[in-house]
Amino acid sequence: MTTALFKGMEGVFIPVTDPELSAKWYGEILGFKLIYIEEEAAVMRIGDQSQTVVCLVKTQNHQPMKFPENNFGVGKYYNFIPNNIEETHKLLLKKEVKVNPISGDGTTKFFTFYDPDNNPLGVCQ
Repeated sequence: MTTALFKGMEGVFIPVTDPELSAKWYGEILGFKLIYIEEEAAVMRIGDQSQTVVCLVKTQNHQPMKFPENNFGVGKYYNFIPNNIEETHKLLLKKEVKVNPISGDGTTKFFTFYDPDNNPLGVCQ
């Protein structure tokens, strides 16, 4: 049996047009905590207990993230883990975020929502 080389993921990188505006949205809408910001990027912690940070990186000629066509049904690169998927979905709708309906079967539920740069982000429980 092979021992795992990694124990988690340190960072997720998301292309944005304006790190300052995006950091404000990710903070106000998703509750992420700003760690560091400069002209080219903002680094945010997902939550107090999370080791993973999200880096909002300013890109030239920005285009929203687009996952290549596939037969598995995946259309985004990242899934966040909610405390309660139904409550998270309702809250995002209340905050007027572009959100797709909840999908899934029985034990696994998921949905996609979009940041201000139209990057698709996932929620899965």
